[in-house]
Amino acid sequence: FSIFSISRSRSDDLKILLFFSPLITLNTMKFSILATAAFTIAPAAAEIYFKEQFNDEAWKDRWTEPTGWKAKHEMGKWKHTAGEYYGDSSDKGIQTSEDARFYGLSAPLTKTFNSSDGKDLVLQYSVKHEQNLDCGGAYIKLLPGDNFDAANFGGDTPYSVMFGPDICGHSNKRTHVILHSDNKNDNLLIKKDIPTETDNLTHLYTLVVRTDNTFEVFVDNKSVRSGKLEDEFDFLPEKEIKDPDQSKPADWVDDAQMDDPNDQKPDGYDDIPEDIPDPDAAKPDDWDDEDDGEWEPPMIDNPDYKGPWKAKRIANPDYKGPWVHPMIPNPDYVYDEKMHSVCTDGCTHIGFELWQVKTGTLFDDIIVTDSLEEAQKFAEETFFKKKDDEADMLDEKKEAEREEQRKAAAVDDHDDEEDYMDEMMDEF
Repeated sequence: FSIFSISRSRSDDLKILLFFSPLITLNTMKFSILATAAFTIAPAAAEIYFKEQFNDEAWKDRWTEPTGWKAKHEMGKWKHTAGEYYGDSSDKGIQTSEDARFYGLSAPLTKTFNSSDGKDLVLQYSVKHEQNLDCGGAYIKLLPGDNFDAANFGGDTPYSVMFGPDICGHSNKRTHVILHSDNKNDNLLIKKDIPTETDNLTHLYTLVVRTDNTFEVFVDNKSVRSGKLEDEFDFLPEKEIKDPDQSKPADWVDDAQMDDPNDQKPDGYDDIPEDIPDPDAAKPDDWDDEDDGEWEPPMIDNPDYKGPWKAKRIANPDYKGPWVHPMIPNPDYVYDEKMHSVCTDGCTHIGFELWQVKTGTLFDDIIVTDSLEEAQKFAEETFFKKKDDEADMLDEKKEAEREEQRKAAAVDDHDDEEDYMDEMMDEF
C-alpha cells in the first residue's frame, strides 16, 4: 500500500495499473479455476438405503415374519444369537434353528432405491454356516413395490435382485446372481455359476450393479466375478439370427462316407450260423438215452460268424461338409442402456425366503447403498473386525472336540481290554 501513498501523476497511476493488471487477472483466473475444479470433483455423499446389524432385541420390530406364505408348522424359527463361535459375543445375528423348515423375513428399506436416480446399487451381507449345510439357500432378496405385502412374502413374491449362496448336494454349490429385466419382464440368472464358500466361517458377500451396465461380485472383499451385464446375462436379444428365407438345399449331401459300391457280400455269408455245437463236448458216461433223452452237445459262439454283412465305407465324393445356416442381423436387436435398472419402480424392502434341510446358518451386517466404498467401510467396522477372533475360536472348538473323541476312544479301548480279561478269567 505504500506505493499508492506516494504523490504521483495520473500517468503514473496508469503505468502502475497496467503493470499489476496481468497479475491481478492471472490470480483471479487461478482462483476461479481452482474453485470450479473443487466444486466439480467434490464427490456426492454416499446414500445408505438400509443397514442392519441385529445387535438389539428391537430387531423383531424392524423385521416381519410372513404368516400367509406357509402353514405355521412348516415355518422355522429365527434365533437371535452370536452363534457357537464368534469374534464378539455381543455382536449378534439371526440364525435358522429348525431342520427341514421354510424361513421368511422382510424389512422395509430406510429409503426407496430407485434405479432412475442414476446411482450404482451395492448389496452386501454376511453368512456363516455353523452346520455342514447339505441342502439349503442362504440368499437375500431386494424387493420392489410400494404395496409390498410382508405378511404373504414368499417364494412367489416378485423380486428385483436375488443374491447369495445356495447349496444342495455335492454338485450344486453356487452364489446366485439373479437380476430383473423390465424389457423381458423376467428374472435373469447369471450364465456361468459363481462358486460359494462351504466352510463353517463367516463370509462376506457383495454385489455391485453399476450404471455403466457392468457388475461385480466380491467374497470377503475379493473380486470373484466381474463383467458386462450383456455378456453375463440374457438382457439383450441375439445380434444375429438365422435367415428365415434360407434352408438347406434338398440335394445337400451330409454324409462324409458312403457304402463302397464295389464291395459285394460273399456267397454263403448268410448261411454261417451264429451258434454251433461245442466240438469239444462229450456225452457224459452216465448219460442214459432212454431216461435222459437223446444227448445234444451244448452250443457255443461260432468263431466264423461275423454278424450281419455291411459294405465297406469309403469317402463320399459328393460330400459338401456340414451345412451352415446363413445368419442375418436381428431386426429386433436394440441395445438397452438401462440394463442396470433392476429397481425401475423402486426397491422398497429386503428379505430372506429360504428352505433349509439342515439348519444353523447365521446372517448379519446387511447394507444397501450406492457406494462400494461405503460398503467396504462398513465391512471394516463389522466383518473384518471380528473374523480373526472367530476363526481362532472355531479352531479351539474343533480341537476340543477332537480331544473329546480321543478320550472316548481311549475309554472304549479300556473297556474292550477289561471285557477280554473277564472272558479269559471265566475260561480259567
